[in-house]
Amino acid sequence: MSTIALHDEHNHDHADHGHHKETLISKYIFSMDHKMIAKQFLITGIIMAVIAMGLSILFRIQLAWPDQNFPFLETFLGKWAEGGRIKPDFYLALVTIHGTIMVFFVLTAGLSGTFSNLLIPLQIGARDMASPFLNMLSYWFFFMACVIMMSSFFVQTGPASGGWTVYPPLSVVAKAMPGSGMGMTLWLVSMVLFVASSLMGGINYVSTILNMRTKGMDLWKMPLPIWAFFLTAILGILSFPVLVAGVVLMVFDRSFGTSFYLSDIVMGTDILPNEGGSPILWQHLFWFLGHPEVYIVIMPALGISSEVISVNARKPIFGYHAMVYSLIGITVLSFIVWGHHMFVTGMNPLLGGVFMITTLIIAVPSAVKTFNYLATLWRGNIRFTPAMLFAIGLVSFFISGGLTGIFLGNASLDINLHDTYFVVAHFHLVMGSAAIFGMLAGVYHWFPRMFGKMMNAKLGYLHFWLTFIAAYLVFFPLHFLGLDGVPRRYYAFTEFEFMKKWLTVNVFVTWAAIFAALAQVAFLFNFFYSIFKGKKAPQNPWEANTLEWTAPVEHIHGNWPGEIPTVYRWPYDYSKPGHDVDFIPQTVPFSQTMSSNLPHDFEGNAEAEKIQQDWELANPVKEN
Repeated sequence: MSTIALHDEHNHDHADHGHHKETLISKYIFSMDHKMIAKQFLITGIIMAVIAMGLSILFRIQLAWPDQNFPFLETFLGKWAEGGRIKPDFYLALVTIHGTIMVFFVLTAGLSGTFSNLLIPLQIGARDMASPFLNMLSYWFFFMACVIMMSSFFVQTGPASGGWTVYPPLSVVAKAMPGSGMGMTLWLVSMVLFVASSLMGGINYVSTILNMRTKGMDLWKMPLPIWAFFLTAILGILSFPVLVAGVVLMVFDRSFGTSFYLSDIVMGTDILPNEGGSPILWQHLFWFLGHPEVYIVIMPALGISSEVISVNARKPIFGYHAMVYSLIGITVLSFIVWGHHMFVTGMNPLLGGVFMITTLIIAVPSAVKTFNYLATLWRGNIRFTPAMLFAIGLVSFFISGGLTGIFLGNASLDINLHDTYFVVAHFHLVMGSAAIFGMLAGVYHWFPRMFGKMMNAKLGYLHFWLTFIAAYLVFFPLHFLGLDGVPRRYYAFTEFEFMKKWLTVNVFVTWAAIFAALAQVAFLFNFFYSIFKGKKAPQNPWEANTLEWTAPVEHIHGNWPGEIPTVYRWPYDYSKPGHDVDFIPQTVPFSQTMSSNLPHDFEGNAEAEKIQQDWELANPVKEN
């Protein structure tokens, strides 16, 4: 009943929305409209992704040509690249900030922040989020986190440089290296603001989905992206506070002389007074967030791909209930696998075995999703839009990157592979590339909904093929470096004899990375040009069933003029036998589709089944 009551209240509220005049600041800057906040998250995420890609090109240049001087580096980086060569300290800072930006600011905030905000109210039939003010705060906390993280490039000692996982003692002993000083403090402050942003967003998403669905929209009629955003938000609410707890203890160690993470540390000739702490404690606290975090990154991308693949294959998603249960399974299991990051910490082999089993079990719901994508594509009437290509690209990366996860999840194999380039290759495919492709699929698919314009499809195809090929050229060769035992985060491959043979591969990978970066110019031009000069979008350009395409193209505060549509059916009635067109929107009652209704459509509603049977008796099917 509460959903219906809320729905009615929101209908009455809508009359008030048109009266107050919106200023530039209230409309574009401190906006409380979920659609504008989604655009803010997306454009901020794109800017941060460009920065992170730039950082990766800088450190790849160092890996490919470690003994050469590049005067332009000194022009750009000043004292961090005196003589045209990046300093070892700054190399680690580049790796650290690249990882932090990509994992947290692009693939968490940029992906979830954009599409949860855009789609949750529009796909469940709500006027806006449960708390528009909290929604606005969520974006501005994220924005401040970005600004503070970037400001660390302008402090005397440079940005944080303990790797994106900021393991002690590099992150705790301020004198350990230049990046352990002020830059590390700014990293910690930035992350606390980011977690606050994520929690405000997550609480909002969960309460909106549970309380504000329109009439008829029960949980089993929700599109799969909404299920993904819902479970992702729950993951974030439960796991991010643990990181904050770990960060607070780290601040105590850094500033107040405690020893949560430090013990028996020798620096040069000095023995530090700290005793009794353990850096392993930080690993437990970090990875208790860190492993759910990789699913916080990938689940929204999987949800988006489910929608895009079903719409463009013109087929119902294969195994809707199995897709939902696999998302729930991933959500639950992701909390009991964090130890697989720590097989080499001296963990009790019995505990290692437990973590190994849970890690291999979590591959099962992931595989269910993969097979369901393939079954949805099978014999579909596929439309290869740019969004569809990126969604299929996600499936490709999810398979090729996921297979190497089986190696790394095996404790005995991981002892050899841990902290090598094999790990880098694995997570850049399964988490990095897959999630980026899911995000891009979402951008191409919902761009008409966000901006009322169409993106250029030819530039979209160019962007897909160049990026898809370049991503494999960059990350696939790294598996072989890892199998040979080449460690990650090393500054130069010339230090050890056995690593020198991989220098030519590094040159190849660096050129591929530069090629991948240039490919993004096609996207950036297409995106910003289309916002202003793109072709005007029709209301439902992809002939999709979900509610967001029933709202007018012109953005209005409250999403729908007048009544919010009522939902009668699930969102995947595509190519239904007996119906004259190949899609039936969720807002079409069964009484209007008598010729294509199936027994399971009525969910045990005896009255509706009786009406259908009477109609079928009155309209017998003519045999050919």
